[in-house]
Amino acid sequence: MRKIKKVLIAAAMVAAPLLTSHAVAAEYPNRPVKFVVPWPPGDLEDVLTRLIAEEMSRETGKPASVLNKPGGGGVLGASSVARARADGLTIGSFVADLVTTQLVSGNAPYDQDTFEPVGIFLDYPFVIATKADAPYSNLQELAEYSKSNKVSLGHFGYQALPTAITFKAAEAAGIHFSSDAPFDSNDCSTLANGDADVINTTTQQILACIKSGEVKLLTSLTNERLSIAPQIPTLQEETGIAQTTWNGLFVKKGTPQAVKDKIASIAQKALKSKKVQQLVENTGAAVFWIPESSAKNMISNDYKEAESLLKFMQK
Repeated sequence: MRKIKKVLIAAAMVAAPLLTSHAVAAEYPNRPVKFVVPWPPGDLEDVLTRLIAEEMSRETGKPASVLNKPGGGGVLGASSVARARADGLTIGSFVADLVTTQLVSGNAPYDQDTFEPVGIFLDYPFVIATKADAPYSNLQELAEYSKSNKVSLGHFGYQALPTAITFKAAEAAGIHFSSDAPFDSNDCSTLANGDADVINTTTQQILACIKSGEVKLLTSLTNERLSIAPQIPTLQEETGIAQTTWNGLFVKKGTPQAVKDKIASIAQKALKSKKVQQLVENTGAAVFWIPESSAKNMISNDYKEAESLLKFMQK
């Protein structure tokens, strides 16, 4: 009899965490969910995060909204997630910089252990672009032109990963920027108003101008050539620099695994929608899902790459 009791007690102890996990997942979310996008509305991470939030509302019956909180190269928004509870009710939609270069540079009031990735879902179609009538159409021509002419660069901030990649590419290609300036948004107006001659941005921000023919692309900071501009070489083809940038969902460390799994399941369903497929076709973005464990390895590797890039920037 005692042996039977011991077996039952042992079985109960094994089952308890599983029952608790299922209960947590079933109850989540018990209040409205807030997705924090640390950038102005309109770019790819914002559009995709809104689609994920809409799917969460449909799936759970609880309100889910997106809060745009730009400033400090994304650090302001990320910091608000760092101050939130580890309950999955505040979810950060973070670009790679916020858990790599911003940490390495000491600009972030949080550390490597503050957040846990739910998953990575976007490879940004970052590009280097200029006005259509610019007297250069590729990096080699830009390098030659910059030897005797002033060329200004617009970017997303000195700790932004695409900025560091762009400066490294400029050195490799022999491009001299006479001046540069950070902007929260690098769109058609940045070029049209003369704020910059060349900009580092995403196709989403200049899509209208690409389609109208007012803006041309010099190269893309992507793994493969953009589907919307297959004639434009990648930065890797031009300079050998293969690093790209991504966006993912993050929660405060300590958030229950069952909650993270539920967020991941909802996000993956949202990313398979027709709206997302249309966005991919229109912008050339790469949308996928890299789960938590693989995302952690990816972030660890990118952190080491960020250390190398920032050493280059500080030369």
